[in-house]
Amino acid sequence: MHYAELIQFVAFLGAILLLAKPFGLYMARIYEGESTALTPLLAPLEKGIYLFCRIDGAEMDWTRYAMALFILNGVMGASLFLLLLLQGGLPLNPNRVAGASWGMALNTAISFVTNTNWQSYAGETGVSYLTQMAGLAVHNFLSAASGMVVAIVLIRGLVRKNAHRLGNFWVDMTRTVLYILLPLSLVVALFLVSQGVLQNFGANKAVALLQPQTTSAGVIREQVIPMGPVASQEAIKELGTNGGGFFNANSAHPFENPTPLSNFVECLLILLIPASLTFTFGRLVRNPGQGRTLFYSMLFLLVVAAGVMYRAEIAGNPLVTKMGVVGPYLEGKEVRFGVGGSVLFGSLATATSCGAVNAMHDSLTPLGGLVPLVMMLLGEVVFGGVGVGLYTMLSFVVIAVFVAGLMIGRTPEYLGKKIEVREMWLAVGTVLTAGVLVLILVGAAVLLPSGLAGRANPGAHGLSEILYGFASAANNNGSAFAGLDATSLFYRLLTAAAILAGRYVPLLASLAMAGSLAAKKYSPPGLGTLPTDKVTFTLWLVVVIVIVGALTFFPALALGPVIEQLKMIS
Repeated sequence: MHYAELIQFVAFLGAILLLAKPFGLYMARIYEGESTALTPLLAPLEKGIYLFCRIDGAEMDWTRYAMALFILNGVMGASLFLLLLLQGGLPLNPNRVAGASWGMALNTAISFVTNTNWQSYAGETGVSYLTQMAGLAVHNFLSAASGMVVAIVLIRGLVRKNAHRLGNFWVDMTRTVLYILLPLSLVVALFLVSQGVLQNFGANKAVALLQPQTTSAGVIREQVIPMGPVASQEAIKELGTNGGGFFNANSAHPFENPTPLSNFVECLLILLIPASLTFTFGRLVRNPGQGRTLFYSMLFLLVVAAGVMYRAEIAGNPLVTKMGVVGPYLEGKEVRFGVGGSVLFGSLATATSCGAVNAMHDSLTPLGGLVPLVMMLLGEVVFGGVGVGLYTMLSFVVIAVFVAGLMIGRTPEYLGKKIEVREMWLAVGTVLTAGVLVLILVGAAVLLPSGLAGRANPGAHGLSEILYGFASAANNNGSAFAGLDATSLFYRLLTAAAILAGRYVPLLASLAMAGSLAAKKYSPPGLGTLPTDKVTFTLWLVVVIVIVGALTFFPALALGPVIEQLKMIS
């Protein structure tokens, strides 16, 4: 490992360890309704929103909470669908972008309302500035907040006893956006502008080339330089683990991610809220050790994954080395970030369901590409998306507690709540929904001509492209291998179906689990109670996650990246 990249990794881990706990405690105070430094400034605005929207703040049971969430998400999705269809005739469209086709509009609306941000279009040519701001950026805030409030409701279900009320959806959403997402996004957007990220409303610029280029299509004499309000969307794109880039090249584009410093800060943003929510959990359940168990389980898996990915990429492709290429193989990676910056960003973006990329994953070595694929297939629990990673990890905890209880012959308990068959089924639904979807849809894609036509490569790598695409969609990640043509109606409809089911089935199961747990009475721990805040349980939790992932996906991975790696080194 190069010393500069080692310093970068150590600095990143140090920054996360330094920031996660205080920010997590800050979020806990927000959700408990306590005063913070921003309260004097934002409390009048919060009250004004409640008054204008006629929000009375009355607490809801889990069914009413779910209904409110689905209503908001439905309205959001429909509004973005219409905005995409009509954008050609609306203002703030200096580049005269035409209205989207219904297939692209439907896929994009579903993608952004679910925090997936899967892009089957090029942002600089397929979306107007109005759609970028009033559509995509707004969805980046609200979809991220939707995941966060579900995690908070599940925590309340664990904390409350003999209760049916779990909070008010509209109050939770308002506080999430107003006190957490909006202030930080504003500060980060200003920082990104200072680094060179664009923020304007001008039309794209055509600049004459110093030396015209002759191609088979003719002589190229000018280069079009894209413009637009980029920084304002870039900040929430990373902070909310959304991932949808203003440009088609995402964070590999110099107007989205210009410098190594901006790359480092964007990496911090991706992990900040998912990591901090573990400490929010510890504070809200009044047991910080429980939060640390989740944090270190996730951190261990992330460090191992990033290490494997870095080792694979720094070693490079032996076939290229035989051609006389000396040093790290940088095809598909940004020279300004190098292997270390690309590996850090790629491992974080797939571990957290962010889906942003600063390198082309299709250019990774087979083993290097296996890591982001596995990060998604584990259920996006290696910190995971904002809120989503936490409530999915808590489902893994329920499974781990249940299995451990069966092994020692005791009724499983977690935080004083007995884990029974209902909670186990809901946890299994949360954990396995995406995996089942991926296997079914990949099987359909490799059997049908429409699915095979989307591959850019045959054989094992082509299977990896299809597997990665559906893993990204079903786990609401949104990144791609960049070798799969997802613009066909076949892939747009199937990925949209995977995105919807992958988002809302686990979300609904988590809300139902919250309601079930809240209605239970508290059972004080006894001599036979399994301690879930110790190192032994941390290791057991990691083992359960790995075993579930291996049993589900090992055959598919063996036929794709594993075979490709063996062929390469042979």
